[in-house]
Amino acid sequence: MTRSPVWHPFTQHGLEPPMKKVIETEGAYLIDEAGNRILDAISSWWVVTHGHRHPTIMEAIRRATDSYDQVIFAEYTHAPAEELARGLIKVSPAGLEHVFYSDSGSTAVEVALKMALGFFHNTGRRRDRIVVMEHGYHGDTIGTMSVGERGVFNAAYEPLLFGVDRLAFPEPGSEQQTLDAFHRLCRSGKVAALLIEPLILGAGGMKMFEPSLLGRLSEIARSHDVLFIADEVMTGWGRTGTLFACDQAGICPDILCTSKGLTGGAMPLAATLCTSEIFDAHVSTDRRKTFFHSSSYTANPIACAAAVANLEIWANEPVQARIDRLAALQEKALRRFANDRRFMNVRQTGTIAALDMAVRSEGYLADIGPHLRSFFRDRHLLIRPLGNVIYLMPPYCVSEAEIDRLYDAIDEAADELIGTAA
Repeated sequence: MTRSPVWHPFTQHGLEPPMKKVIETEGAYLIDEAGNRILDAISSWWVVTHGHRHPTIMEAIRRATDSYDQVIFAEYTHAPAEELARGLIKVSPAGLEHVFYSDSGSTAVEVALKMALGFFHNTGRRRDRIVVMEHGYHGDTIGTMSVGERGVFNAAYEPLLFGVDRLAFPEPGSEQQTLDAFHRLCRSGKVAALLIEPLILGAGGMKMFEPSLLGRLSEIARSHDVLFIADEVMTGWGRTGTLFACDQAGICPDILCTSKGLTGGAMPLAATLCTSEIFDAHVSTDRRKTFFHSSSYTANPIACAAAVANLEIWANEPVQARIDRLAALQEKALRRFANDRRFMNVRQTGTIAALDMAVRSEGYLADIGPHLRSFFRDRHLLIRPLGNVIYLMPPYCVSEAEIDRLYDAIDEAADELIGTAA
C-alpha cells in the first residue's frame, strides 16, 4: 500500500495502523470503504449533535452555495451571519449581546482571552492575570495551550507559553479549598478573567463537578470585577443536558465560547459572545482601541447558514426530549458498572457518560489506551478512550439498542484487556 502523505491529528504514525477511508456518513454511523458501518460513539470528536447529515442542515448548506462562497467580514456583512448572531443571543444566557465569529473552539477561546485583556487595557485598568482550573483543555493554539493543563500535550512548546494562575480541581469534599484559592487570587487586584469549562472538563479526563460550584465561582468573580469566561465549546448544544452548561447554574458569563455543535457538526465555525460592556470598551474614535483579531474565513456564509439551520432544528424539533431520553439511557446503562471493581469513578453529566478502567497505568498515555481503541475498532465502534478513561458522547439520534451494544463492548473489553495493564 502506498504511504499516505497526510499527517493526522493526535496520531503517532510510528504506532498506528493505516487509516481506513470513510466514504459516507449517516445518522449515528460512519461507513468505511469496506462497507462497515461504524457506530460513532463520540460524535466524531464531540461535534455531531443531531446525527450525521441532518437533512435540514444539508439543505441549508446547498441553498447557501447558490449565493455565497466567502465574503470578507472586515468590510461587509451578510444575512446568514446577521440571522445567526440574533439567534445565538436569543438562546444564550441573558446579558450576552454581541457575537464575534471565528473558525474553531481554539480560536473562540483565543478571542475570549483577547477580549478580556483588551477590556481592561481600554478602560485604563492594569489587569493581566488569567485564572484557570487544573486539568483544563481549551485548544492547541499558543494561547489556549498556555491556559490548558501543562504536560505531554505541550511540553515541546513550553518556551512559547505564558503563565497563568491555576485552581485545584474541586474534588468531592475539597470544593471550599478551590473557592478560597480563587478568592485569594482575586484579592490581588491583578486578575482579568476566570476561564473554565463549565460542569465537565473534557480532554482532561471527563472530570465533572456540580452546578452549585460553578455558580459560586461566578459570584466570586463578579464581586471582584473579574470577567467570567465560559468555554462551552464541548459542553454547549445540549451535551450536559441543557442547551448550555451555564444554564444549570443560572449564571450569565461575561464571555461565552461556542463551536463544535454550533453547526450540528456539519461545518467548522465558532462564536465568542460577550456583554455590551466588553464590546463598548472597544468602541472609540481612537483606532488603537480596535479589537485586532480576525481570520480569512471569519463568518463564512455557508457555515453560518448551517448554524442557522441548527437553530431551526432546536426550535422546531423535539431536541430536548431526545437529549433527556439519551441521558436516561446512559444512566440506565451505567448502572451495571456501579459496583464493578474493574472500574472507578462511574459518572455522568447529561448525555456524557464516563468511567475509569482500574489499571495501574493511568492518564492520557496509560498503556491500556491503544489496546482499548484497537478492541473497539475491530468491533466497528468509534470510541477513543482518554488513556484509561472510557467515555461515550453519542449523537442524539442513537437508539437504545445501540447504547446497549456500546456498553456490552465496554464490559467485554474489561474482561479481555484489563490484564494487559493491571
